[in-house]
Amino acid sequence: MENLVIQLSKYVIIILFTIYTLYCFTVFRSTNKERQKRIFKKQRKLMYFIHFICHFLLFLNTKDTKLVGLYLIELIFFVAAWKIYNLVYRNMSKHVFNNMMMLMAVSFVMLARLDYDFAKRQFLMVCAGMGLCLIVPFIIDKFKYLDKLGWVYAGIGIVCLLSVFVPGVGAEKYGAVNWISIGPISLQPSEFVKIIFVFFIAALLAYTDEFKDIVKITIVAAIYVLILVAEKDLGGALIFFITYLAVLYVSTAQPFYLISGLLSGSVASVVAYKLFAHVRVRVHAWRDPFSDINGGGYQLASSLFAIGTGGWFGMGLGKGLPTSIPVKESDFIFAAISEEMGGIFAICMILIYISCFIMFINIAMKMKKKFYKLTAMGLSVIFIFQVFLNIGGVTKFIPSTGVTLPLVSYGGSSILSTILLFSIIQGMYVLNQDEGRKVEKGKNEEIDKQKKRKGRRHSKEA
Repeated sequence: MENLVIQLSKYVIIILFTIYTLYCFTVFRSTNKERQKRIFKKQRKLMYFIHFICHFLLFLNTKDTKLVGLYLIELIFFVAAWKIYNLVYRNMSKHVFNNMMMLMAVSFVMLARLDYDFAKRQFLMVCAGMGLCLIVPFIIDKFKYLDKLGWVYAGIGIVCLLSVFVPGVGAEKYGAVNWISIGPISLQPSEFVKIIFVFFIAALLAYTDEFKDIVKITIVAAIYVLILVAEKDLGGALIFFITYLAVLYVSTAQPFYLISGLLSGSVASVVAYKLFAHVRVRVHAWRDPFSDINGGGYQLASSLFAIGTGGWFGMGLGKGLPTSIPVKESDFIFAAISEEMGGIFAICMILIYISCFIMFINIAMKMKKKFYKLTAMGLSVIFIFQVFLNIGGVTKFIPSTGVTLPLVSYGGSSILSTILLFSIIQGMYVLNQDEGRKVEKGKNEEIDKQKKRKGRRHSKEA
């Protein structure tokens, strides 16, 4: 009976998740605000239902009462976050917020399946991140000189990246020296520097397109990338590089910069392959993971086995063997999700990421101030390119780069920086909405004044 419930439930979850995903795109077609509100309300209900079913299945599999307590606390968090953020972020993008909550719910469920302690720590970090980000709209609204601090951002970002080389502070994980460890606290500075980096290039490119200025900015941006290469964080270096190219092209509309950047990036990739042994290992594993399945290819081979085993509909939550996948809680969590939740669920999750990116781009295009436009564009590129690198590496589409899946993978630095990214985008959306209302109010007041003047003229003529 229990097996029957689990097997039927997996189809219910897939159907509900598919409906949620369809709403992510149908909402773009509607200009009716009331209809959009109804869609967003339905999405939240679907999220609560999926979250409940998944935790119910986990409890059936383990009979662990701790999961019941975790579920109730997470439910309270989702309801409270909706109420508080709706109050603080006036007229926030419910599309962006719903998707953020949905991806977090997937993370909570999958981490609880893998390891209760992972899920508990991830939940605490999410709560901390959501609490801290309540000040973001205030900063964006009140600090009008954020676009004047370009070189300040540049200096802060470089110092933060270099902090990993401080003796006794820097730490190595998975072959990359890109962590700092102070007592029980471990942080990956590059996760937060990504956002500082975007502020740096947006602040400077917003006010110049002169070649000599672009050369200066490019040199400093190259320093960021070279520091990450020195840390052996090649995934991070690639994200910074592509983000800079995208923002530079949007700012200048010059194909020359884009083409030159891509050519230089291609040459740099070949050089990295020649210089770094771990890059060669990853490339060889990518080419044929099964030829070295007990060595460098084991991680990718395990990932492909898991995805293939799951098929379209998955093994059912708790019925697969995701714990056999190396780094399953962070870099390879997509493979674990695909094995138990199925290919359809995994594809829908990718589509949710894409719908977030589309909304981010919409927000960027509507921003009137160039600094905000470039900042939103840069954050959008960071977000979607990180998704591409993670899922591309897990599915053997590209060599693995060791980056996490935003909002889903386990990791304090990753989840905190992604929540901050979403919050900055939300803050810009709110700012744009407020400016639009002010313009509309000004137009209405002008129309009222004109009507009054006409009325007084008519009364004098009478």
